[in-house]
Amino acid sequence: MPANSTSSQPRRQRLRRRSLRVLAASAGLATAGALAAAMPADAHDNKPGHGHGHSQQSRYQDVQLLSFNDLHGNLEPPSGSSGRVSELQADGTTKTVDAGGVEYLATHLRQARKGNAYSITAAGGDMVGASPLISGLFHDEPTIEALNKLDLDVTSVGNHEFDEGAAELGRLQNGGCHPTAGCYTDKKFKGADFPYLAANVLKEKTGKPVLAPYWVWKKKDVKIGFIGVTLENTPGVVSAEGVKGLTFKDEVETINKYAKVLQKQGVKSIVALIHEGGLPASGNYNYDCDATGAGSGISGPIVDIAKNVSPSVDALVTGHTHNAYVCTVPDPAGKPRMVTSAASFGRLYTDTTLTYDRRTGDIARTSVKSANHVVTRTVPKAADMTSLIGKWNTLAAPIGNRAVGYISADVPNTGTESPMGDLIADAQLAYGKKLDPATSVALMNPGGVRAGLTYAASGAEGDGVVTYAEGFTVQPFANTVNLQSLTGAQLIQVLKEQVSGSNASAPKILQPSSGLTYTLDLTKSGADRVVTASIKLNGAAVDPAATYRVATNSFLAGGGDGFTTLGQGTSPLVGDDDLAALTDYLTANSSAAAPLAPPTTNRITIVQ
Repeated sequence: MPANSTSSQPRRQRLRRRSLRVLAASAGLATAGALAAAMPADAHDNKPGHGHGHSQQSRYQDVQLLSFNDLHGNLEPPSGSSGRVSELQADGTTKTVDAGGVEYLATHLRQARKGNAYSITAAGGDMVGASPLISGLFHDEPTIEALNKLDLDVTSVGNHEFDEGAAELGRLQNGGCHPTAGCYTDKKFKGADFPYLAANVLKEKTGKPVLAPYWVWKKKDVKIGFIGVTLENTPGVVSAEGVKGLTFKDEVETINKYAKVLQKQGVKSIVALIHEGGLPASGNYNYDCDATGAGSGISGPIVDIAKNVSPSVDALVTGHTHNAYVCTVPDPAGKPRMVTSAASFGRLYTDTTLTYDRRTGDIARTSVKSANHVVTRTVPKAADMTSLIGKWNTLAAPIGNRAVGYISADVPNTGTESPMGDLIADAQLAYGKKLDPATSVALMNPGGVRAGLTYAASGAEGDGVVTYAEGFTVQPFANTVNLQSLTGAQLIQVLKEQVSGSNASAPKILQPSSGLTYTLDLTKSGADRVVTASIKLNGAAVDPAATYRVATNSFLAGGGDGFTTLGQGTSPLVGDDDLAALTDYLTANSSAAAPLAPPTTNRITIVQ
């Protein structure tokens, strides 16, 4: 499979990579592109990472790698805690900084590139999916347009790139009007200027990658290969329809496979873009991961991946966990290797210096430097991004500004049992009863609740007013509300699956509708943490032999998030959109004179 390369034309002269065909990425795939730098190459002496401005070409060349991950269509500055980062101060205290918004991200990236003749911008997946209304309403075309303007060069896919299936991902790459919604403007959507990489996502029928597995950046005699993978467990966190016809392979095996392919092609400098991440020891974006003692280090899936990926890979750009870290993790040869993540929602970007050795064609890893930087909102807004946001907001306003309900206070999405999660479950129970009066319980997955509702006005609608746009931010996945019949024994098993099986180490506590109560004993382990004798529905013990009609979203109904028993129900019935269930519930149960109070989180009793 030939490597794809770029020319050294200036960024403003970049040619669109229209030759990419996402769903035909196989042998012979070639990606045309253009990456640029208008300035002459910096000259360096023969010490890695040092430059002295000599006119002759030297052995070492610093290459700037700018990266970010998990943007999730957040074009406008994220609100609340989603739009802040925690910064460690020199005196040991912490400071909260407002961050994010593509108008500011564009300015920061453009400023960072100045003076760097060799600069690449890469991303670690989840650029789209679970997006706010300004992007999600238009199937994330606005985000792709923004990424083009950001001069993104390459990204891996993340699990959310498959929310609407491989065919829709192909449209985002190659362009064209949406198959059902059509074109949103008088101009045909052109698609992404950058390649999406998915080396470990194969088409079941052919066994070949659904997307390009790798891409090579080249400027003059410097070339760096990029391999992109998403987490192997993508089918466990995406609806069954979204990954239909696809197989997801092991991240390490896949990266190592394509590292050998690149090496055979003479590409010895390699970066892996991995949509899987870690858990930092500190919540401060600038903590010293490589220090010793409390508040340092990293854990989670990315550590094992980093320890086993081939030493021929020089750096790992990661994501998925929405955390911030810049760490060195030893490769299989025991050599330190940089592993980075820039939190989420465009709040941070990572600036890594890779020192390229022209003599060996490899990265001199002893000189690799990296740091996360805040996308502060104190810099000037990028005018082209302001214009883009304005265009799409104008199209979204008639829908987004519509009032759908009223609340008397904030409905936060916090805690093991959250008020927002309970409200959604209540809405799905009410909707389920309309479809089938026998419906008695609803369960909502916590990962499907993307935000809470804020009492204070975010625009001109007034305090306590809930708009469609705000509801969309809470539930952007376009799942349906599905009904199925479960025995009492199966319902009990579902609740135990919250804290056992694949959820044993990282519990996923379902948000219950009103009437379902039970005790969660955190002093115990495994499935025993759910106290069977405490499980009651409307005050009566759940009867293992009885049949219960259960409402969930389509993701859970397909056994998502490790709830395999929810994929085994009988008499299934597919309903309408889950956001419609929420907005209908708010409209029916609230008014300006009688706003809805946040649910009291007393359905799960926690013992710890």
